[in-house]
Amino acid sequence: MVQVDLITGFLGSGKTTFLRKYVQYLVAQGHNVCILENDFGAVNVDAMLLQDLIGDNCDLETISGGCDCDTHQRRMRTKLISMAMRGFDRVVIEPSGIFDVDEFYDILRDEPLDRWYRLGNVIAIVDAKLESELSPQADYLLASEAASAGLVVMSRVQQAGAGECAAVVDHLNHALEGCHCARRFGEDVLCKDWAALTDADFARIDGCGWRQTSYVKLHFDEHEAFTSLYFLKAGRTVEQIKAAAQLLLHDAKYGHILRIKGFIPDGGGWVELNAARDTMTVQKIAQGQEVLIVIGEGLEKEAIERVIKG
Repeated sequence: MVQVDLITGFLGSGKTTFLRKYVQYLVAQGHNVCILENDFGAVNVDAMLLQDLIGDNCDLETISGGCDCDTHQRRMRTKLISMAMRGFDRVVIEPSGIFDVDEFYDILRDEPLDRWYRLGNVIAIVDAKLESELSPQADYLLASEAASAGLVVMSRVQQAGAGECAAVVDHLNHALEGCHCARRFGEDVLCKDWAALTDADFARIDGCGWRQTSYVKLHFDEHEAFTSLYFLKAGRTVEQIKAAAQLLLHDAKYGHILRIKGFIPDGGGWVELNAARDTMTVQKIAQGQEVLIVIGEGLEKEAIERVIKG
């Protein structure tokens, strides 16, 4: 059977960055890997950042576009059926940061997928710089995406101050308590700068497995609670977009913005921008598409567009 690993994590936690490192480790161990990128947006930005991993022992498939739950399940099921015929021994799935993980487990239990795939590892990425105050919906997603994880892998540890990682684990455990889940995290947390991760660390991650657990679902429409706004061809420079992102992330009148990401043309090439409230990275990439995506709660679209387009 093909082993499926699920990499979960709230919006902006660093799932794609971790996935790159994890898949590179799996390929180095001799596995034939397929990545399945799942994004509710019309443009799958994260998939563009993984193109260079494609090779003899790694391929990439995507599911993009907002749709109702039934349609989304059907698309994922169809994609997994086609992937089962191609000789992979590992599939690594990175869902959207507002993904209902129960949907994934339901799909794997369906025939014929239950005869072709087995769940291997559930790895939850949690930001060491996570905001201390989140909405009830955001806290629920944080908890539900981590509840079944064999291991929590903390991101941005190198930027966190003394005690911040422990405070975030406490926040996660409190969120789990809030949805009446018995799971609590302690020793099953990897808190280490990703630049220093060793093969032994990845072997631990690759063997973490998953946990059977339950929690009380909070019923809400993820697509209404969390909005993604897409702005194509803003026509601004990198510095102008950086300044706009800083303004949007720190002024509540535009809504509670959780993440801004996208690609900006720069001197005949492309750069990727990835920004959250207390961090921003801009780096050159081989290819892109001129788009900026703003993700958050209660977003004021017209006001945000005026800032981005100037």
